[in-house]
Amino acid sequence: MATRRQEQVVNIVIPAWNAAASLPATLDSLAEAGCPIILADAASPDGTAQLAQSMGVQVVQAPRGRGAQLATGIAATTAPWLLLLHADTRPEPGWWQATQGFMAGGPGVGYFDFTLDSDAPAARRLERVVAWRCRRFALPYGDQGLLIHRDLLEHAGGIHPLPLMEDVDLIRRLRPLRPERIGVRAMTSAARFERGGYVRRPARNLIFLAAWLAGVPPRVLARWY
Repeated sequence: MATRRQEQVVNIVIPAWNAAASLPATLDSLAEAGCPIILADAASPDGTAQLAQSMGVQVVQAPRGRGAQLATGIAATTAPWLLLLHADTRPEPGWWQATQGFMAGGPGVGYFDFTLDSDAPAARRLERVVAWRCRRFALPYGDQGLLIHRDLLEHAGGIHPLPLMEDVDLIRRLRPLRPERIGVRAMTSAARFERGGYVRRPARNLIFLAAWLAGVPPRVLARWY
């Protein structure tokens, strides 16, 4: 159960669509903090909302799309800090202590180190590429989790209800502020890379990113995605 102090510090917001298979492990990984969790569901037909409610999570319904779901979930929060987390991303034990240390430094934006739940050598290579991207371009993606102070989020204009690229859009609007490593890993599902290929899928994502930066509307990209 969350303490009053934790309720005042952090709210966790999780956008979800058909996440019943991965959600229990994610919620279990968050238990050490005892922070209130808001799950923004998009009428998942697999019982995601009912499962979350059975595990003590507040559920709000939102239009499908991570941007719209995150915006809806955030609207239901009150804490000064927000942790935006995907439904299949699990911070490693000790994450809460590291997160508290990060927040003690004052308002900022933090992210977890990207890790995949696969033993494949290709997974380790992709993790190194993501770590380089974060160091070089200060561009973590949503599947790394994003810890942000509410004042900074509101100053940047909040989460835009985009069908995709909502994480990159927010990071760009926060500049010149650079997201910083929290210093712990978060493990996310490798299923999409195993289906799409450890080279093909990141390359495809890069093409979509380049198209978005070139001005292609997110609604158009969503039809291609």
